[in-house]
Amino acid sequence: MSGENRNDMRTPMGRVRGLGSARSGTTHFWHSRVTSVALVPLTIAFVVIVAMLIGRNHAAVVQILASPAVSILLILFLAASLYHMWLGMQEIIIDYVHADGPKFAALLGNTFFCCIVGAICLFALLKISFGV
Repeated sequence: MSGENRNDMRTPMGRVRGLGSARSGTTHFWHSRVTSVALVPLTIAFVVIVAMLIGRNHAAVVQILASPAVSILLILFLAASLYHMWLGMQEIIIDYVHADGPKFAALLGNTFFCCIVGAICLFALLKISFGV
């Protein structure tokens, strides 16, 4: 029993409980894979849309971005990419930040950053789409 507390009467299973969840890893893995697969066609659509906007004046850009199909594709791209980024950064923070305080602050900052960027982009897209 080197390095263990000799007064600890818990079983080995009892000692490891509470040290991490064995259930959320699979969910994060699948969410990451599903968003990455969804981002393949959405990224292609995003690149095509941006290519269509190059060299156009402001009125033409607003008209293209205001079309329902383009707006929906951009919103889907935005949602999938931000969620994928949030999951990836969360995994990096959990794996490489070991102290609880900085880990909590980094996870909170990651969530706030993704939410703020998403809200700003969504607001801009909806404002262009509805012409407000």
